[in-house]
Amino acid sequence: MAHAAHAEHPAHATAHPHRNYVKIWAILAVLLAVSVTGPMVGIRVVTLTAAFGVALVKAYLVAKNFMHLDIEKPIVLWLLGLALTLMVLLYAGVAPDVQKSAGLRWTKSDKFHYVSPQLEKAEKGSHPEHERGTNH
Repeated sequence: MAHAAHAEHPAHATAHPHRNYVKIWAILAVLLAVSVTGPMVGIRVVTLTAAFGVALVKAYLVAKNFMHLDIEKPIVLWLLGLALTLMVLLYAGVAPDVQKSAGLRWTKSDKFHYVSPQLEKAEKGSHPEHERGTNH
């Protein structure tokens, strides 16, 4: 009789793989901690590499385990790939101009980037002996 009940509900016959949501949440929490503490290292290349690497891993984990993209139709994956490709092309097309400090009819002024008053005071109040490179 139990077998007959399963035959009536074919949707339940295809079981999805068990997902350990608590384990995935813990991994995401650790990656969050890494991305928050990463800038404290102070090395720009390491910080950027860690930040984008962690972001890619977190995006993959969320898409695979919480959005269930691994069991979707292939068109969803193709659209996701297309969107990612267009994003990279947009960045590649815009970044060379945006990252310049001067162009054909424009120049970034000294006040282009906002500096908070607290940071400005801290920079002005820095110790001169540290600027000369003397050790204590």
